[in-house]
Amino acid sequence: MKTAKLSALILAISVTVAAVAAHAQAPQPYGPPISLDQAKKAMAAAEAEARKNNWPVAIVIVDSGGNLVMMQRLDNTQFGSNEVARQKAHTAVAFKRPSKVFQDLIAQGGGNLRLLKVDGLTPLEGAVPIIVNGQVVGAIGVSGVQSQQDAQVAQAGADSLK
Repeated sequence: MKTAKLSALILAISVTVAAVAAHAQAPQPYGPPISLDQAKKAMAAAEAEARKNNWPVAIVIVDSGGNLVMMQRLDNTQFGSNEVARQKAHTAVAFKRPSKVFQDLIAQGGGNLRLLKVDGLTPLEGAVPIIVNGQVVGAIGVSGVQSQQDAQVAQAGADSLK
């Protein structure tokens, strides 16, 4: 039984790597963890974008190791969005690409549906890696409104550090 689970896990990881490699160019290398000052700047920009649009969202920033650096939930945001935003951010930093990549692959169906079994992968748009000096220093994940809107808020935060 353990051999079957291990084989399934190896297959799922292989499919993930192949699908991601086919979908995007080589990702940026990891860099040092995002600093608190950088995270504050990204958080402020993401929050400003959400407030400008009157979107109640949870915003999470993780470092290059996937560790929580900052989290905030705007007023009237459903509390379930806290964990979804964290999972989206983790996906973006773990795989060094926007979480939308996986949402799009799942939507294609077929063998890509195996991605649903990969632990730590949340295939929902709304998170992007934070790139500083060509290196992934963290990621920002957002949840609370439509996925495209979540992604817009996350991108505003990441763009503030360019």
